[in-house]
Amino acid sequence: MKYTTLPNTDIKISKICLGTMTFGQQNTEADGHAQMDYALEKGVNFFDTAEMYSVPGRKETYGSTEKIIGTWFKKSGKREEIVLASKIAGPNPGLSYIRENMDFSPESIALSIDKSLTRLQTDYIDLYQLHWPERKANFFGQRGFKVQDDAWEDNIQNVLETLEGLIKQGKINHIGLSNETPWGIMRFLEESKYKNLPRIKTVQNPYSLLNRLFENGSAEICIRENVGLLAYSPMAFGVLSGKFLSGKSHPESRIELFPQFSRYNSAQSAEATRLYQEIAHKHGLTLTELALAFVTQQAFVTSTIIGATTMEQLKENIATIDIVLSDEILMEINAVQAIIPDPAP
Repeated sequence: MKYTTLPNTDIKISKICLGTMTFGQQNTEADGHAQMDYALEKGVNFFDTAEMYSVPGRKETYGSTEKIIGTWFKKSGKREEIVLASKIAGPNPGLSYIRENMDFSPESIALSIDKSLTRLQTDYIDLYQLHWPERKANFFGQRGFKVQDDAWEDNIQNVLETLEGLIKQGKINHIGLSNETPWGIMRFLEESKYKNLPRIKTVQNPYSLLNRLFENGSAEICIRENVGLLAYSPMAFGVLSGKFLSGKSHPESRIELFPQFSRYNSAQSAEATRLYQEIAHKHGLTLTELALAFVTQQAFVTSTIIGATTMEQLKENIATIDIVLSDEILMEINAVQAIIPDPAP
């Protein structure tokens, strides 16, 4: 395994992070425990979860992922070996079963952190992230900012003050953002700088061969401000394994199980995937190796979040840590990006 540090800390984390959002629906508790055992054995010491997981969000399975991680901590006794990240869900009318007020008020944050700690069977979370903004700013499938009515008032100072209180209580150690825009990242950095409040360490956004929108603004912020990208969906819901190019059905895949997740289903995504597979095969790589190695070696990526529903997938994903793409391969990848830019925003 390769390691780095959580930005602006001395906390060592693996360059591959185990994503867990399938635990509780696509994966059983036993599956989840086996994945965590194997990941740790291979040097992965960074796990990511969220209060709303498993995915898709359902009242019946809300919190199931954190519960599975919690039972693994209790059974294994290895909590201190893991750098644990979780998230608080922001406003979403479809998730009203999580709590009455889906906001980042002091009361909501306090309630959510306590529930997460109970499910996780731990006293603290290493990295606590805001899962998406309170304001109307970022929507899957949209390339740019859409002006719309928004009752949100800037409360970022208050949010940071609340999180500071949780840090002082020892319930969290560090903070981060998720599904955030360049403006949002800089707004949090600005507030922490001028009000002497906790500084965000990371932002967790989608980043893959099919979605490189993070490079437009946010990547420069990460480099210049030392904020780390935790790249999620680097395999584009399995599309970048190439398994859908044959036209065969994969009934256990996320895309077929949950057709509402259509982000990576476009004809442009399929064509780009075909071209990336040609590059991979030309250079003696699998498409999975090409896709994950591309993400992991970006200078602004702190850790690549992998998710797997089978042990075979997990083993293949973790093994890609040893792959380094040449300048020639990167040029060929960029040539495809130039003709089919970001087909899955």
